[in-house]
Formats: sequence, C-alpha cells, structure tokens
Amino acid sequence: MNSNPAEQTILEILATRGKHQSISPTDAAKALAGNLSDESWRRFLAPVKQAAQRLARAGQIEILRKGKPIDPEQLHGVIRLRLTSSEE
Repeated sequence: MNSNPAEQTILEILATRGKHQSISPTDAAKALAGNLSDESWRRFLAPVKQAAQRLARAGQIEILRKGKPIDPEQLHGVIRLRLTSSEE
C-alpha cells in the first residue's frame, strides 16, 4: 500500500470506478479533506496534483487533457486522472 495519503487516495478512488473512467483532481482533494469546511479541500489540490505527477511518472495512472494522455511534466489547465491499462 502506498504511504503517501494523496497518492493512496487517488488510487483508491480510481479503483472504485469502472474501466477507463477518470476522476478530477478535485475529487481526490475533497476526499482528503473529509468533513472539513466547504472550501478546505482547496489546500489539498496542489498535493494531489503533485501526487498525480509521481503516479504518472511511475506508470500507475495517466493524466488526461481533453481525453488524451499528456506528459506529467506538462501539468496545467483542466486535467483528469485514470488508471493505466496495466493497473485496471
């Protein structure tokens, strides 16, 4: 099991989704925030995006922009996350 809470949360949420389904980094940030105040999830967004980059570099997930995989180093704009084919 992954020891990084953001990475673990991303992988757990994706594991519950159907094949080829994606999530927003916001989904993981809100899950990490739990029952904190309404806007508190925003402080988790940067760590979630950093975790997504690490997972993408490791080949565990893909980062998508407009439905197409992108290089994890080109992380900007609206993105989604999904498991790679080998992780499904």
